Parts: sequence; structure tokens; C-alpha cells
Amino acid sequence: MGGPKIFLSAGEASGEYYGAELIAALQQLAPQADFFGLGGRRMEALGFRPIVRSEDVAVMGITEVVRHMPRIYREYRRLRASVAAEKPDIAILIDFPDVNLSLARRLKRQGVPVIYFVSPQLWAWKKYRIRSVQRYVDRMLTIFPFEERFYHDHGVDAEFVGHPLAEREPPAITRDEFARQAGLDPSRTWIGLLPGSRGNEIRLNLPDMVRAGAMLGQNAEFLLPLASTLTGPQRDHIRALLAELLAAESTPPHIVLVEDARAVLYHARASIVASGTATVEAALIGNPFIVVYRISPLSYAVAKRVVDVPHVAMVNLIAGKRIVPELIQGDFTAPEVVSLLRPLLDNEEARVRMQANLRRVGEMLRSEQSAVGRVAQIACEMLRQSTPEERLSQVP
Repeated sequence: MGGPKIFLSAGEASGEYYGAELIAALQQLAPQADFFGLGGRRMEALGFRPIVRSEDVAVMGITEVVRHMPRIYREYRRLRASVAAEKPDIAILIDFPDVNLSLARRLKRQGVPVIYFVSPQLWAWKKYRIRSVQRYVDRMLTIFPFEERFYHDHGVDAEFVGHPLAEREPPAITRDEFARQAGLDPSRTWIGLLPGSRGNEIRLNLPDMVRAGAMLGQNAEFLLPLASTLTGPQRDHIRALLAELLAAESTPPHIVLVEDARAVLYHARASIVASGTATVEAALIGNPFIVVYRISPLSYAVAKRVVDVPHVAMVNLIAGKRIVPELIQGDFTAPEVVSLLRPLLDNEEARVRMQANLRRVGEMLRSEQSAVGRVAQIACEMLRQSTPEERLSQVP
């Protein structure tokens, strides 16, 4: 009999990164553990068995989910069947609430203990889903400090474990090395373009980033990182979209596709970042940036009715005030991007002020213990309580 079976579900680029870190931590504590479920290439490289690959289900927004619903539901049924067939000893669900809250119900009904790592943003919208968390999630482990109180107020066993990205060292690659690898000119101003990790996010956010780049002139190079969860065809589509957008400009900006988003944020003078995990990475690295986001009109109309938060950017929510400019939906235009970005490129006082605010946010996201290490520790504690006797010897 092998070691404990651990079901993992991570459906997006950020969650897949956390999933890989968590597998590595758990392998130190339970070397014989068998990992399977929903995940991506980083997780697979560590021995994870993907029943469904994260790049096959990562979509965003009401209309996008509806359009892809048959495929998403088909993959969801495969995950559900794997749970019934393999009977995991514990499940760790990472963000991705549209799939993971449904999986939590299925897992709990089959007697599988459920950890939810990286809270779905129920405090912002879909508060009714708190009932699902109360019923089907044994431990909610949050990466933002204000979320712990929200769950405690709703009777959920929750713990703020810190943000995994807050523990990472800055990229080791020098500016000159990065320039050589990516074919960049280190003497020029670098500006990061981070339109999101999903194909539809890039389709909606990239056009005005390109237009803003054209307005900012030819003295800058624009660095566009590609998410690890994008498939080959998706990358080809992005390249085709970018070529089409550049061809539409009379003086197109110089945009370079790169692989390392953190190196971009570390070395860029400033960045334009789509709302999401990349905004937290930018804050922790200390890169001055503005937040942008656009979704389909229908998705936005629905969100306007149900979202109840003072800010869209997570960095601003953590800070409790607007420390980073936000351009959302109709406000997200190339001229507005340029007007807000120029001070972060040229005004040293504005840059220093933002970087000081970003440092304070970073301090709020750190905890005494490694976030992923704490999740792994809690998982092993729960495994000791739930693992069948014949596999218990594999759990420390």
C-alpha cells in the first residue's frame, strides 16, 4: 500500500504556482504521498498526476464561462469521477471558486477532509456562497489578513497563513543578463505590460496597453510576459493578436515577449498590470504600477450590481486606501493610462511615495512562518486524523 492520496485542484496560473510549492513542501513531510487532480506543468514536473490540466479550464467572466461551459463541465465530471475512483485521504483546493466550491461539496459528501487555500473573494461578491464554505470546507487558509476576520465572523475555521509571494527572494538575474536573454536594450526605459494570464484577459486588456505604448513613444521598450499556463495554440494566438495590434499603429511600440514576469517587474521602470495576482507581485517587488482591467460588458454589468468593495486592486484593499491608480472598464483607455503612468516614469517624488506605500503592504502580507509550509503542516495534521491505518505510517 502506498502513501496518502492527496487531491489538489489549482486551475489558474497563480494557483498552479502555489500548488507546485505545496507539493514540494508536502513531499518533505510525506515522501510517499500521491498527488492528483487539477493542475499544470509546474505541478506535473513534481510528480503530480493531472486528471485535468489547468490550462484547459482557465476562463474568466460570465459570458466567457457560459461560452466554455460544455467543456468545463466535461472536465469537472472527470475530476468528480477521479475523486470517487481514487478516494483521496485529503483535498487541498486552491482559489478557482467556480470549480472548487463545487468540488468541495462532492469531496465532503464522500467523507474527504477539505482544506481551501487562497480564499475565493466571497467578501467582495457572491457572499451567499459562504454557506458552501461553512458546510463543505474544514479549514480556510487565507493569504490576505482581512479575510481571516471575515470568515471568523461567519463561523468558518480560518487562519491567515501569510502570502507565499511575500517570501520569495527578488529575481537573481541582472538587468544586463535579462537584456541578453530577451534581446532587450538595457539603455532604454523598460515598461512592463501584464494583461493577465488567461487568453480572454489578454484579448480584452492588451489592445489599450499597445495603444498606450504607441503614445508613450519610441524611447521605451515594453516587456510582455506570457503565463506558464498558456498552451502553444494560445501563445500563437497572442502573437497573432499582438502583430495585428502593432500593425494598426503608425508608430508601433517595441514590444518583446518574455517568459519571466517577476524579472519584468523587478527591472521595469514602471508597469501596467491587469487586476489579479500580478498586482501583488508588483507590490512585493516594489515596482511602481497602475492597475487596469476590462471584462465583457455583460460580466461588468452583473459585477456592478453585486460587487461591494471600495477598490478593485487587491493592493488597495490591503492598504485600506487608493495607493495605486485603477482604470477599470470604460475608464481604461490609452490616454488615461499614459496620464497616470508618466508620473511613475518621470516624477521621482511620485515614485518614492508609491514605493513606500507598497513596502507597507508587503509587511502586512508576511507572517512568521512560511505560508506554504504552514499549509503543508495543517494538511499533515489533518491526514493523521483521516488517513487509513495502512497508509498512516507514511504521514509524519
